[in-house]
Amino acid sequence: MTDPILEIRNLQVQFQTEGQTVNAVNNVSLTVHRGQTLGIVGESGSGKSVTSLSVMRLVPTPPGKIAQGEILFHGSSPSETDAVNTEQSVDLLQLPMSAMQAYRGSQIAMIFQEPMSSLNPVYTCGFQIVEALRLHEELSVSAARRQAIALLQEVKLIPSDQELQQIVLDSASQEGSSPDDKEIQKRINRQKRSYLDRYPHQLSGGQIQRVMIAMAIASNPAILIADEPTTALDVTVQATILDLLRELRDRRQMSIIFVTHDLGIVAELADTVAVMYQGEVVETGSAQEIFENPQHPYTRGLLACRPRPDQRLKRLPTVADFVAGEASEAVSSLPIDQTIEDLPVSSADAAPEFSAVEMQTRLETLTQQKPLLSVKNLQVFFPVKGMFGKTARYVTAVNDVSFDVYPGETLGLVGESGCGKTTLGRTLVRLIKPTSGSIQFADRDITHLKGRNLRKLRQNLQIIFQDPYSSLDPRMNVGAAIMEPMRIAGGLTERISAQQGGDTPRDRTAYLLERVGLKPSDMNRYPHEFSGGQRQRICIARALALNPKFVICDESVSALDVSVQAQVLNLLKEIQRELDLTYIFISHDLSVVKFMSDRIMVMNRGKLEEIGAADQIYHHPDAEYTRKLIASIPIGLPTQQKSA
Repeated sequence: MTDPILEIRNLQVQFQTEGQTVNAVNNVSLTVHRGQTLGIVGESGSGKSVTSLSVMRLVPTPPGKIAQGEILFHGSSPSETDAVNTEQSVDLLQLPMSAMQAYRGSQIAMIFQEPMSSLNPVYTCGFQIVEALRLHEELSVSAARRQAIALLQEVKLIPSDQELQQIVLDSASQEGSSPDDKEIQKRINRQKRSYLDRYPHQLSGGQIQRVMIAMAIASNPAILIADEPTTALDVTVQATILDLLRELRDRRQMSIIFVTHDLGIVAELADTVAVMYQGEVVETGSAQEIFENPQHPYTRGLLACRPRPDQRLKRLPTVADFVAGEASEAVSSLPIDQTIEDLPVSSADAAPEFSAVEMQTRLETLTQQKPLLSVKNLQVFFPVKGMFGKTARYVTAVNDVSFDVYPGETLGLVGESGCGKTTLGRTLVRLIKPTSGSIQFADRDITHLKGRNLRKLRQNLQIIFQDPYSSLDPRMNVGAAIMEPMRIAGGLTERISAQQGGDTPRDRTAYLLERVGLKPSDMNRYPHEFSGGQRQRICIARALALNPKFVICDESVSALDVSVQAQVLNLLKEIQRELDLTYIFISHDLSVVKFMSDRIMVMNRGKLEEIGAADQIYHHPDAEYTRKLIASIPIGLPTQQKSA
């Protein structure tokens, strides 16, 4: 083990809320070694982000306060970074804020969780990188721009000089010109500058995250803190970001603190892992030890919550299956040496698997029925405006897609961001007008429905949107939000019986809230009073208000903690069995899709790559693109174990 570069000792962080003192971080001690990665894992509210903010002295004061502890940095002083052998130890918590500012960025840098909110939308990405460089180094604007280009090439946002030269030569060949060396270099430089002149909204999520990484490593810090840097990214983009961080760590001999809620992701990068729950560290060890022989019940619960694509579980285990009582109780009070067999679980057979025969029988039964939804040669084009508001060209979002969905089936729809899966889902519920093709639902052509007929259709065809925060009106309480579809439909439909909630919209709302694991009294509360997982449950209840036949789940669990995600996925399956629902389940995460789906459809750049049984797609994919998606799934094994 190498020497430590950062030691956190007995850290305690408190927040004042509603007249009470809450310990967000309670006596946490952690060590980060030189050139290695410490993974901090836990659910939302576990204290992992507050711990990383404490290292940067960025805990908001008030209401927060670092009550006690030490954060010892064993590195060079910012004023002595060019000297040799100037290592020193300093307690960052004892530094004046002016001195601490010198350490931020130059010695300890941070990649924040939301890259879009971390970049200023009114400035170009190049301006913001140059600003970070000039803050810590005495550089002219032109020199800083050259260094910014080099950084963006290092994080692989800008292609290398050789790749840019080939791009320029290919472009010249298509134009029929033969530029000399000077003109080629001029065009290469112009290409580089074009990346600096882009605004954040002109980049994808993965590209923005690369800009944030470039800004963080601009001054060659000794420690890089990455706070949920891959949340809600596609699995392929996520894999490239993890590879990039690993490569930068090894090349620069930089230490990384990687904060995440997903043990499967941290296994790809971390050397040591610390598991946090309710502000405390409940288990630490090497990545291999944590994954091969987890000691704490909470760690075992986190490992089991994430769907594994090599298994076909009927139900995902949750944290509550691994700890005594409810998942919300303090599992840190359980004895560390207590084995999982000694602990009560919610079911004697918490996670039975489907057999191959069961899956084959179910598929045959489903596909022998008449399709509930039939899509033929569907195309969706979006116009791109040119000069004077005229349409200059069209972007093809969905390109000649055909498929069927059978009653009671879950059809998984997987692909990277921009592949057209969300556009397809919204087109099916007619939130987007199709350009051509046909959509048949329950033997009825719904391609061109309008007005009253379209509103009536949506009683049977509902959608759960990706973001529970923006899909609920913050001015409307939960009860009103769930009752709104009933009000628009003119009351309860005939298909909703007394056993499904009673005779009034309020009774129905109380029933739905109970069904998704909330309380009837919650209908008087507002969305901001709920957690992310609870809001997603409210969105599910609203989608079920009119007892639909068909529900489209659009990335409905992508930003949730793995334990909350498991609860929501189990809930969706239970409701499907109870109400005989048919799903299209949209996600970029193939492991989640495989758990939910009978069949899987893979999309790429608007086209259908392949469709088939879930096990067939995972074990024997036909398309190279599908194989790439599968290879990008973090399956929760340490990197060294995978290579072995």
